[in-house]
Amino acid sequence: MGLAVDINGVVKRYAGHVAVRDLSLQVPRGAVYGLLGPNGAGKTTTIRMILNIIAPDEGTIEVLGHRNLRSGVLDRIGYLPEERGLYKKMQVRRLLKFLGALKGVSAKDADRRIDAWMERLSLRSPEKDWGNAKVDELSRGMQQKVQFISALLHEPELVVLDEPFSGLDPINAQALKDTVVELKREGRTVIFSTHLMDSAERLCDAVCIIARGIKVLDGPIEEVRAEHGATHVALSLGGSSANGVGAVLNDPRLIARLDDSNRFFEIELTTGADPQLLLRRLLEAGASIQRFELVRPSLHQIFLQKVGAQGIEAGMTE
Repeated sequence: MGLAVDINGVVKRYAGHVAVRDLSLQVPRGAVYGLLGPNGAGKTTTIRMILNIIAPDEGTIEVLGHRNLRSGVLDRIGYLPEERGLYKKMQVRRLLKFLGALKGVSAKDADRRIDAWMERLSLRSPEKDWGNAKVDELSRGMQQKVQFISALLHEPELVVLDEPFSGLDPINAQALKDTVVELKREGRTVIFSTHLMDSAERLCDAVCIIARGIKVLDGPIEEVRAEHGATHVALSLGGSSANGVGAVLNDPRLIARLDDSNRFFEIELTTGADPQLLLRRLLEAGASIQRFELVRPSLHQIFLQKVGAQGIEAGMTE
C-alpha cells in the first residue's frame, strides 16, 4: 500500500531555537494518523514542512511519493490550518466555489459537492441555507465547518488537519469525527494534530507523540498501549465514597501514578503491587466500587507518563 508521508531525520531551527529535532516518522496510506503533543511541541512546524510551506534545515520529506511538492501534488492534498482564515465579507457558497476553483474543481462539480457537504454538516436545511450568508454572519463553529469543507471540496488523497477540534462544541466536534471516519473508509489518508488524547485514541490507527520538538514514541495505537503493560486499573466509585479512600490511593506501595477525575481514577500500579490487595484496601475503606478493572493504559496516561507535567507546562509556554 505504501506510505503517504515519509519523514527522515528532519530538523527545523528558528533563530537559535530548534523547533523540530531529528524527526523520523512514516504515515501509511489509508490511515488516520495522529500527531500529538502539548502546545509548542513542534506539531504545526512539522505539518508546514510536510506541506512545503517551510523547508527543513536537515533531512528529507516525501509526500505521496514525491519530494518536490509541485502544484499537481499539492492539488491532491487538503489542509485545514490551525489559524482559521476565511474572507469574512464573502458569501459562503461563492467563497467555497472560489477556493474549489483554485484546486481545479469545475463550477458544476463545486455546486454539487457544496450542496452535499452543506447538508452533511447541517449548514443547509429547508428552513435555512447558510450558503447564502456572509461568512461573518456565521458562528465560530459554522465558520470552522466551512473551512473544513474548503479543505475537502477537491476530494484530496491526503487530508491534513491542524487542531481541527479546537473551539468546537461537542455536536460540531462529533460531526468532524464522523467525517474523518468516512474519509478513511473511502481510502483517504488523514493526518491531524491535537493535544486532546481522547479524540486521538478513538480516531487514530497510529500516533506520534512529540514534546519540545523531539519524538517521544510512535506506532499503531494498540501496539503503543500494549508496550506500556497492563499494570493499570480503571476504578470508578459511587456516591461520596471517593472522599474516604484518600489514604489508599496515596499509598506509594500500591500506586505509582494516579489520574484523579473525582469519581473515576486511572491508576498505574507500583511494580510488583497486587491489584487484589488494592481492591481489598478500598473495600475496607468503605468504597462503593462501580468498576474495578485491569486495563491497558489510555493514550492520555501514556502521554502523561512520557511527556510529564513539567514537559507539558514547558511546552505550553514555548
